[in-house]
Amino acid sequence: MSDSEDMTEFASIVERIERGEVPIKNIERELICPICKELFTHPLILPCQHSVCHKCVRELLQLNYDDSFDAGSECSMPGSPRSRVPSPSMERLDRLVRSGSISSPGWRRGSVTPRVTAIPCPGCQHDIELGERGISMLFRNFTLESIVERYRQAARAAVAIMCNICKPPQVQEATKSCMDCKASYCNECFKLHHPWGTPKAQHEYVGPTTNFRPKVLMCPEHEMEKVNMYCEVCRRPVCHLCKLGGSHANHKVTSMSSAYKILKEKLAKSIHYLISKEDQVRTQITDLELLISQTEDNGQLAERQANEHFERLFETLQERKSEMLRSIEQSRNRRLNHLKTQVEEYQGMLENSGLVGYAQEVLKETDQSCFVQTAKQLHIRIQKATESLRTFHAAADPCFDEFVLDTSREETLLKEMCFGGVPDPPMIDLSHSRVYNEASISWRLSDDHLPTDHHVVEYRRLGGPSQSPSQEDGEDSGVWRATDRVYGPSSVVCDLEADSLYSFRVRSCRNSMFSPYSPEATLHTPPAPAFGFLFSDKCGFSTERLILNKRRDTVESVAGMAFLLAAERVQTGSYIGLDYIIGDTGISQGRHYWAFKVEPHSYMVKVGVASDSKLLEWFHNPRDTSSPRYDHDSGHDSGSEDTCYELSQPFTLLTLGMGKLFIPKASSSSSVSSANASSADPSNRVLPIPQRLGVCLDYDACRVYFYDADTMRCLYERQVDCSGTMYPAFGLMGSSKVQLEEFITAKKLTF
Repeated sequence: MSDSEDMTEFASIVERIERGEVPIKNIERELICPICKELFTHPLILPCQHSVCHKCVRELLQLNYDDSFDAGSECSMPGSPRSRVPSPSMERLDRLVRSGSISSPGWRRGSVTPRVTAIPCPGCQHDIELGERGISMLFRNFTLESIVERYRQAARAAVAIMCNICKPPQVQEATKSCMDCKASYCNECFKLHHPWGTPKAQHEYVGPTTNFRPKVLMCPEHEMEKVNMYCEVCRRPVCHLCKLGGSHANHKVTSMSSAYKILKEKLAKSIHYLISKEDQVRTQITDLELLISQTEDNGQLAERQANEHFERLFETLQERKSEMLRSIEQSRNRRLNHLKTQVEEYQGMLENSGLVGYAQEVLKETDQSCFVQTAKQLHIRIQKATESLRTFHAAADPCFDEFVLDTSREETLLKEMCFGGVPDPPMIDLSHSRVYNEASISWRLSDDHLPTDHHVVEYRRLGGPSQSPSQEDGEDSGVWRATDRVYGPSSVVCDLEADSLYSFRVRSCRNSMFSPYSPEATLHTPPAPAFGFLFSDKCGFSTERLILNKRRDTVESVAGMAFLLAAERVQTGSYIGLDYIIGDTGISQGRHYWAFKVEPHSYMVKVGVASDSKLLEWFHNPRDTSSPRYDHDSGHDSGSEDTCYELSQPFTLLTLGMGKLFIPKASSSSSVSSANASSADPSNRVLPIPQRLGVCLDYDACRVYFYDADTMRCLYERQVDCSGTMYPAFGLMGSSKVQLEEFITAKKLTF
């Protein structure tokens, strides 16, 4: 669609809106005050562009400063006493507030200094600063008032607006309303009160309405001035005095007609877009209704499953309870029988009863043979009874300790059962996550999250350049591995393979319920193990122009006192020397990788590697400070080493500065990677400086690589002479700063 057709369509939509052809129904939710939950009454526009009823704003301010919150909170609720008390007209309220007859909530009664007021917006929850004049600084939303009035008329179409002049009982239906007189008239009364040839005949009249708004919008700060401009910073109409010396003096403003045209076109364009997407909206509504149905069904299913689970728990508990009670009853009966039998036995030991009585009768026997026949067995029983008296023991234990249950563990498990939902998934923080041969993974939790018990980090290898297809299809490739439980916001993953792509994800656990996984974060391991070192403060270190922190992981260059004292003799406007600093550990074999950060504001920094012999030459040769340029292999910024040098030298340095990275020019004999084959083109030699820069030295292959440490993209590589011990080398000029990675300086991760 062409621009002209677009404008025609927009104009058509605007005309339809102005003529009222756009249906007013089904928009009630847009006309409800977020505080009183009723149709807007005299709405005011807050600075955040949300609208609130005038009375609701006053009551919200009153709540903030009321001594009794409980008493004041009732008035902001629907159906509160304030909704039943008739209020004066909006114009009268405004006049009373401005004149000081009543105290605005923004002012302290009896105080010369006004109170600065702030309220939370009920729409966006942001704190709104109303300023010293309180609600008198707010505009009435006349457009919203008109729409609310049209909605009310559409809702009560059967109820007509009556003439305000006719006397009962001959009251006629109004046919028009005068915006100047703020009254409605029937035809006869309108002619009577607006005769031809009088000033009243020039009054503006509209169809019957109860919404009388002023013809001209006045500035709330300068009451006698009309608003004729629009502040694009505050997004509100202002007058010319506001722009000349008021609070909008330094703000960008535009004419009211221009703002009207731009905003109306934007609104019409947005409406046109929504109307054109009506089918898509209806499809999404259908999808949402399906989700609602699924939510209801799944909720009912979850209820049934919960009932089943608890019923099974109840049944199990009931079974165990019945079994335990049955065991207790059996044990009790058995013990009672034993004790009762023992009681009967002891009762027989009493005189004239039981065993003793029987023995007494046997003693009366005079026949010797008969006595002996009976007394032998009786004597054995008497001896047993006598023995039991000496060593008395109850036949049963009255305690039932073996049936006392310790259910504290089960009770704790039941109490810890969580029904409050699944925890929110964490988010991996890439800005604080680093990966070398070990990975430090950090994550963030949502602001309103509940406490979690622990976290689990999972990772998998996606592949690497050196991996064969058979290895990629192996069982180790793509299989998620989990770490042990983590109780903090970060974790260390060990034993990662070099030059490989890994994916990481995290999930939280609370009360045995796991959150969804975080979005996966993909990180690339360096091509070699991390090389740990600190800046050396001994070999060639210039204490006058270089500042090294106590940890020796950050170095910064400054002008130096000698340079400042000799400033009157300096006739050049550029820096004329590099100050070098190296690592405190050298490399004599293998592949090693280190990373660091160069501050974007740095004037010029050179980074790379250099041999011990070249460093001795740089540090001990006298410097010609009268010339800004040095020999091509001196290491200083002569630019010669960027034009043409031998195939392999005992140093390689890459230049960074002013937020840029500069790829050296490739000579015909230099061995530069194919990715930099077009580096002869100046446009391809200047790159944005990476946030983190990595260097990899392959001592055995005599080759050095420079990487973007965040993406592990190789930026530049070349041959280097590794005939001696190689050191990480840094050259700083002007105001520059280099900071080593924590993993490099610590030489092992410690968390």
